[in-house]
Amino acid sequence: MLTLFTGGQSRDCEGMTRRSFVSAGTLGLGGLTLPSLLAARAQAAQRDDGVHDGRSVVVLFLHGGSTHVETFDPKMTAPAEYRSMTGEVKTNIPGVTFGSDFTNLAQVADKLAVVRSFRHGSSSHGRAQELVLGGGNSMKASMGSVYARVAGTSNPQSGLPNYSIIPAGAVDAKKFRRGNPLKVPTSPGDLGSAYAPFDPSAGGEVIDNMKLSITTDRLDDRRALLTQLDRIKRHAAANSSLEGADRFQQQAFDVILGDAANAFDISKEDRKTLDLYDTKQHADKRDAAALGHQMLMARRLCEAGAGFVTVSSAGWDMHRNLVQDMKTRGRAVDVAVSAFIRDLEQRGLSEKILLVVTGEFGRTPRINKNAGRDHWGNLCTLAFAGGGLKMGQVIGTSDRNVSVPATNQVGVQDLMGTIMHTLVDPGVVRLRPTIPTNVTQMLDAGTPIRQLV
Repeated sequence: MLTLFTGGQSRDCEGMTRRSFVSAGTLGLGGLTLPSLLAARAQAAQRDDGVHDGRSVVVLFLHGGSTHVETFDPKMTAPAEYRSMTGEVKTNIPGVTFGSDFTNLAQVADKLAVVRSFRHGSSSHGRAQELVLGGGNSMKASMGSVYARVAGTSNPQSGLPNYSIIPAGAVDAKKFRRGNPLKVPTSPGDLGSAYAPFDPSAGGEVIDNMKLSITTDRLDDRRALLTQLDRIKRHAAANSSLEGADRFQQQAFDVILGDAANAFDISKEDRKTLDLYDTKQHADKRDAAALGHQMLMARRLCEAGAGFVTVSSAGWDMHRNLVQDMKTRGRAVDVAVSAFIRDLEQRGLSEKILLVVTGEFGRTPRINKNAGRDHWGNLCTLAFAGGGLKMGQVIGTSDRNVSVPATNQVGVQDLMGTIMHTLVDPGVVRLRPTIPTNVTQMLDAGTPIRQLV
């Protein structure tokens, strides 16, 4: 018997382990039992369970608190000590400018919706991160964890985790730091560890768990089993349709032969696509060089069926030398996000995938003595792309000194409502007896930003 297994033991209320998409499947030499599991899940997914079919959200989180001024609200009419230190660039929307490091995004501004009036009021890293990524819900759970609680921890068709985080280490674990740098704000809170994000940078164990492992205590002849596996692989290669296998047997072979793991493998992309997303040539400062390929991995996961992906870009706590930092981190975002937008459009995925670009807070409107900006929760960076929402607009305005919202203030519950309503129908979820009241209350608490819908 071949068994796909993981080391995680946490379980959800249905008794399934967090990585049950691999641990529950077994391939016997006489027949498949994994198809039964996949068939049951697919049948469950066909019910009206409140999940919008095929929709995904990618949150690009600019960890440290990105400057709202030098990104999307340069405010060159403000006094010199407030206006953008990097200047501005005209976009393809008449009268709208971005910070000058966003030359590529300026060309696709009509495919963006920029919010210049996002505010939550907290200038503490930890609290602000929880507010932005969790909407301030009483469960202290991230939006991704809430989605996993509603939609299930894995996609019933592909077996991919429904909630993942992609730090720089997911692209190159040898070069960049492993592990989730946003562990607290992306945590499942009171929902339990079964709904924590899947982190492909956590070491070889994670991706290895998607591949074949052999329980030697259950085997009398290891070599004979490997021979059987080789035969399966040869058969799959020779006959991709796997005649005689039904749809769920095909899915079982896909999981067993590593297709779930392949979604995390950006080397499967053609060179032209890899070059489109390449931020190494634009950003040589630490993990900014990885950002493009982090975004490419996010697209691959969503395309393969993942529902909620958080991409972490660190280094945005720019208390000094902001102009220099924007030349690396800002330009990396410019290349990565514009590539993501163009790639989605070419693949016909713009309506299915919503991109959210934000950080925990903005930066002080007045430039400090170190040529940087400090923590500022009274005006924050926020932009959207895709997801079937109304693009090509600027929502809200800042005041004269780009310090507080002047019109159309947007809060964290508005952000949460926009994201969660893209993914699920709260009215339908509310009727499901297996969903806890605190989850439905969170979904009901937020409403989408009205200008986007």
